[in-house]
Amino acid sequence: PGVPEIEAELKCKLEKVMWLPCFYAIPPDIQIAGSKAYKSGKIYGMDAASGAAVVALDVSPGDHVLDLCAAPGAKLCMLSDILGSSGSLTGVDVARDRLAACRTMLQKYALGDRCRLFVSDGTRFSLLPLRFAEWTSKRLWKDRKNASKARPELMFYGSHSGVVGLCRKEVGYDKVLVDAECTHDGSIKHIRKFEYWGWTTLQHRVLDAERTENLSHLQLGLLTNGFRLLKVGGSLVYSTCSLTVTQNEDVVEQFLSQNPSAELQEVDAAANWCCRSGRIPRTLRFDPSTSQTSGLFVAKITKL
Repeated sequence: PGVPEIEAELKCKLEKVMWLPCFYAIPPDIQIAGSKAYKSGKIYGMDAASGAAVVALDVSPGDHVLDLCAAPGAKLCMLSDILGSSGSLTGVDVARDRLAACRTMLQKYALGDRCRLFVSDGTRFSLLPLRFAEWTSKRLWKDRKNASKARPELMFYGSHSGVVGLCRKEVGYDKVLVDAECTHDGSIKHIRKFEYWGWTTLQHRVLDAERTENLSHLQLGLLTNGFRLLKVGGSLVYSTCSLTVTQNEDVVEQFLSQNPSAELQEVDAAANWCCRSGRIPRTLRFDPSTSQTSGLFVAKITKL
């Protein structure tokens, strides 16, 4: 359906998001889940800031893309939508049930043909894009260390999600998205859940120093492994929906100090975005007051 048909069904005006292609805003009280357009896979809902993180990756047709923290799946679907009938998309998540939701979304929107999904710890995932002939090879599943613990579980394999014709020197992902697990304190949708969880749990779930420290360690591990799987000249986007410096700029600074071949990139599309600079030049921050979105931090990194 076109925009007028969706507006008629939802009984509201769709406001085009001028700085983000193909995105429309609707009033927060409008529920799309019951609409025919949603049930038939013509539209899906996601925060505009999350869409910006995907756009920042600047995926091109033919790219081989890794989404290292794929659940719950909106960014995964957007990446697959951009790739269309070329390249490949590998989605990874440590939570089996959440990755199953990703599989359901790919099937609903008919976007899974070039996608494969693995249940795996993103800090240790090690599978690169592969040739079809390699799929049945035992050595595909071998890891240099802790093979039995690091072995990913295949959940979904699209019929065209293998990679044909890569030279050895070219093996690696062209683009990697690391939308890391965080405290979600910048997510309006997440914070509203405290109305049900009870605001007294905020300290434990979001503000606890030990939990934040553990998350920062995880985030650095995800970023480091995503960069390891990136090919030379490729691009990686690190993002979180936290507003804290600890989970964003601090993680990026520590990573850059440990990886001399990593360099921050400008996000070219951001010239027209409603966002502000992070504490580190070339990083970006979205928040409700600046962007009219949920909070999101974005850093784009290339491998020299």
